[in-house]
Amino acid sequence: MSRPMRADARRNYERLLAEARVVFGEQGVDASLEELARRAGVGIGTLYRHFPTRDALVEAVVRDRYDGLTARAEALRDAESARDALATWLRLLIEGAGTFQGMSTTLMATLADETSELYASCHAMREAGADLLTRAQAVGEVRADIDTDGLFTLAHGIAWAHEQRGVDDPERLPRLLDVVVFGLATRG
Repeated sequence: MSRPMRADARRNYERLLAEARVVFGEQGVDASLEELARRAGVGIGTLYRHFPTRDALVEAVVRDRYDGLTARAEALRDAESARDALATWLRLLIEGAGTFQGMSTTLMATLADETSELYASCHAMREAGADLLTRAQAVGEVRADIDTDGLFTLAHGIAWAHEQRGVDDPERLPRLLDVVVFGLATRG
């Protein structure tokens, strides 16, 4: 049984995680860990005490992201418009997708390992997204011929296309998402 973190250790952990999200978003997962630690206001030894490897840090950031998407989907579950709730959640999913450029094969293997915490977090996030899709379909706001895999394929395709062009046009991502949401809508 592990004991709870001291308050200062918890703060350092949270600062490192928050800064890793920013740095990885700016530079990809191969960013300098020394710079990340400096920007978080801690030494490199503190970083390695919390995250013994780069993959451990990336896994923690990815797991935190998936858990946040799961929580957001649950909060959107009772929104007035099921289609708008799904669109909001898809936007969050897509906006964060580029953060994990350059994920290592080790991390990808962990993501595929059904016994890992990362797999469980990813599965919960996908299920939460599937629930939003199912709800939107059940109330007739989203077409019935799209499944969860198709939805995630579309989302990742948009994220990839947006990433290839760069982020010079801040309206590009919302426009692409609007096209997908329009395509998902039932015709009436």
